[in-house]
Amino acid sequence: MTKFRPCIDLHDGKVKQIVGGSLRDKGKGPIENHVAEHPAEWFASKFRDDQLTGGHVIKLGRGNDETARAALAAWPGGLQIGGAIQANHAGNWLDAGASHVIVTSMLFDANGRFQQTALDQLVKAIGKDKIVIDLSCRQTGDSWTVAMNRWQTLTDLKLSHETLDRLAHCCDQFLVHAADVEGLCGGIDEPLVEMLGKWGKIPLTYAGGATRMDELTAIESCSGGRVDVTVGSALDLFGGNRLRYEELVAWNHR
Repeated sequence: MTKFRPCIDLHDGKVKQIVGGSLRDKGKGPIENHVAEHPAEWFASKFRDDQLTGGHVIKLGRGNDETARAALAAWPGGLQIGGAIQANHAGNWLDAGASHVIVTSMLFDANGRFQQTALDQLVKAIGKDKIVIDLSCRQTGDSWTVAMNRWQTLTDLKLSHETLDRLAHCCDQFLVHAADVEGLCGGIDEPLVEMLGKWGKIPLTYAGGATRMDELTAIESCSGGRVDVTVGSALDLFGGNRLRYEELVAWNHR
């Protein structure tokens, strides 16, 4: 059964909802949909109290470590952590309270070539059961390509059943942001969700574009209930006006 998984996105030390495709190293800053008044630990405590498991904290760029640690401390073992994670310090984030670490960019070289040795080092350091591989992607033709470096750089890795099979023995879960629709509140990438659901061998969480309760129903239907979903900019908790947080809590406790 498809579940709602909460998220806390951090940028410049604040909880924000931004348009994923607008993240850049240089030039204008990202397009911000919402900047929260509450600190990250407030959201973590709320998710804890409402028993919303499997959520994550994502550090988008520098200046977010202290804020991330505060969120993890508010719910030890209840949230995953992602953003510039490396094998040599991944264990520190587990010690800080993360249930898993989420990785993408560390698995590729500067040119976007997948490096199995980097993943092997991480597995050796903390164990596969503590790893979530983030295969966030952009559509390229009639398929999807994994994107790294805050979704700015396309890699040499296609998102496919073959890729999922290849990597599943090295992780506990997958997280997939549809970067082309992330933060736009324009609807989900249903073909991507369907492709993920047809695989469905270990837990998968999809993020990107969900704006209505019937889209959660669509995700559950087209994935056979094998894909969970996270919701950001459309959620009233983050300044949105299309999905009510209480509805999603009730959805999880059906």
